[in-house]
Amino acid sequence: MTMKVGYLGPQGSFTEAAAKAVMPDSERNSFPTIPSCMEAAAEHEVDAAVVPLENAIEGSVNMTLDHLIHKHELPITAEVTVPIEQHLLVHPDQEINLEQITDVYSHPQAIAQCHEFIRRELPNAAIHYTNSTSAAAQELQEHPEWRAAAVANLLAAETYELIPARKNIHDYGNNHTRFVLVSDLKNVLERKEAAKHKTTMVITLPSDYSGALHQVLSAFSWRKLNLTKIESRPMKTGIGNYFFVIDVEKEMDDVLLPGVIAEVEALGCGVRVLGSYPCLVSSETENTENKELSPK
Repeated sequence: MTMKVGYLGPQGSFTEAAAKAVMPDSERNSFPTIPSCMEAAAEHEVDAAVVPLENAIEGSVNMTLDHLIHKHELPITAEVTVPIEQHLLVHPDQEINLEQITDVYSHPQAIAQCHEFIRRELPNAAIHYTNSTSAAAQELQEHPEWRAAAVANLLAAETYELIPARKNIHDYGNNHTRFVLVSDLKNVLERKEAAKHKTTMVITLPSDYSGALHQVLSAFSWRKLNLTKIESRPMKTGIGNYFFVIDVEKEMDDVLLPGVIAEVEALGCGVRVLGSYPCLVSSETENTENKELSPK
């Protein structure tokens, strides 16, 4: 049976590229927002959803993280890291130079990734935020009369018949995004060979007392478990109340990670595992239809 996977669309988004990479033989369905995409997976409208989680330049995608923590119990079953190349796209009917562009459309993270270019080259352009980079490209296709540009990838340019006015406008060269596949169905993904695995946990401290976080981290430290990320997110119950989201560079086992969980819970902390999953890397950016994944 062909699996159905939802992704943040419309067509031509980086998330679609990630979905093609991690589930190349799936039936792919686009959704206009991250919440609607995850809701579709939770309601089994699709078998799984691919959503962006973290960008190397702008950090975590808080919308995804908060929905994983607060809204849905959708385990992370895989991650794929995709190199990101942002381009300034314009409609081919508009023969304009940069000084004539009055408006720029894109996702907030994409705009932030290209902040210096926009500030330097398009200082007077109005910024308009869209749900995805491909949605910005679609807006331009539907309004050829606009003296506007979209920040998106070349897949979006091809999909919506736009042309790049400038290529690679992101402020930093090492621009990558982590995308995660989430699903509460077993065996939604064939087991992938990966050099690395991660386990993501959400830990709640019993109270804000001196040394509480140090005690939690010690449970990982003395077991020599490498933490690749520690981030606090508000519990949404009041100022100063936070979860800690921790990525451990290890697959769930029968000894070490259960030992960590037992020790942390003995301290009075709450522990929830968001997933234990393979970490994969997509080596190409633009042409993803036949893309192969490599171990991270």
